[in-house]
Amino acid sequence: MEGCATNHSALAVGIRNMRLVQAIVGLLLLVVTACSTVPSPARPSVYVMRHLQKAAGPDPALSAEGQGYAQRLVGRFSDDPPSAIYVSATRRARETAVPLAARLGIVPKIYDPANTPALVARVKAEGGTVLVVGHSNTVPEIIGLLGGTRPADIAESQFGDIWHVHGARPRTDHTNILTGK
Repeated sequence: MEGCATNHSALAVGIRNMRLVQAIVGLLLLVVTACSTVPSPARPSVYVMRHLQKAAGPDPALSAEGQGYAQRLVGRFSDDPPSAIYVSATRRARETAVPLAARLGIVPKIYDPANTPALVARVKAEGGTVLVVGHSNTVPEIIGLLGGTRPADIAESQFGDIWHVHGARPRTDHTNILTGK
């Protein structure tokens, strides 16, 4: 009988040890799972707009009206100021961004409007809010490549529209600096 008691207590110790091992393995699995669940990097919040009203001529400057609206951009972005601004090398695109960039103390980054995929890759690598000043023939493609809802073609006479592409599952909002809607 003594041998049975010893075997019984050894069995009890073995069962306790097995439960302890199972608990440790469970905790290790929990830790490994938590560590392997790395959140994806936050997508930047991107505003995309066409340059504002332009004067006539080759590589035109902004018109007086366009310059006035460019000043309005400072107020428009007071609640969500960009940490980066991208503009094409055209005078009208650069002048659209000047008042806002000056107010924020940032230098706009020049991009090649003929290489929209490269621009979008640079924008997606940014952290925070980004403003892209484009052209009637590039803005819809930029928005689409950012994952937003591609707008209809932009008429040559259409100015002041701003599209906001944001969120993990990109959402596109639209406003107009001229009308405030």
